[in-house]
Amino acid sequence: MKQAESSKPKEMSFLDHLEVLRWHLVRSVIAVLILAVLAFIYKDILFDRLIFAPKDPNFLTNRLFCQAGGWLNELLGPIGLSINPDALCINQHPVNLYNINLSGQFTTHIQISMLAGIILAFPYIFYETWRFIRPALYAREVRHSKGAIFYTTGLFMSGVLFGYYLVVPLTIHFFTGYQISGQVANEINLSSYISSFSSVVLSSGIIFELPVLVYFFSKIGLVSSQFLKRYRKHAIIVLLIISAIITPPDVFSQILVGTPLLILYEASIVIARRVERNKALESV
Repeated sequence: MKQAESSKPKEMSFLDHLEVLRWHLVRSVIAVLILAVLAFIYKDILFDRLIFAPKDPNFLTNRLFCQAGGWLNELLGPIGLSINPDALCINQHPVNLYNINLSGQFTTHIQISMLAGIILAFPYIFYETWRFIRPALYAREVRHSKGAIFYTTGLFMSGVLFGYYLVVPLTIHFFTGYQISGQVANEINLSSYISSFSSVVLSSGIIFELPVLVYFFSKIGLVSSQFLKRYRKHAIIVLLIISAIITPPDVFSQILVGTPLLILYEASIVIARRVERNKALESV
């Protein structure tokens, strides 16, 4: 009996937990810094091929939108309807960026390198977070949480790509083309462009984590599938407001962004229902 008791892990004190957490944070910060340094070194790829690419007419999304206008015109032609083939073309005019601060370009270089480091290191950051939380879970909870790193990372990266390939080009097109008067020209400041780009990409990645949050909230009993169904109408309004915040204020862009968010919400209901079913089976 004594041997069995001694084989049990000793309960850690609060300071011990802090020490363990400190090393998880240190390893995460090191991973971010290493990837940030790599991003800093390869600035041509980071800026010219990635960050500034959505404002170029040859960017994938811009070309697809332009092609979609031609396809739609061909589709409507046989029924006597037609639209301007260039109606959906976006970002067809050059957008020049200006820097007005002495250290603006250097500061931007550092900030974006850090952002790239955080995004690229996200799988490892979540892995370290999982390693810190895992000892506090029962074996049953660990078993049910298999694949958490994969799904969390996949959703975050999907949100980042969604923001990059859809929301960012639409945002650039709307705001660079919007004028209150022909007497006022749009000359975009570098810091303004970078700020909009960063907020859109990061917010999209975070929003796409909705199913993961619902999963954990369902596990601890904070939300249920019935709760999510009951407040579906309220959630739709909130999601539309969120899509309006991260997109240009036009209906077309809000629908394009709001639709995936609604799909994620419906998926969250399915996930919550599955968690409840598993709890019911375990209690039998």
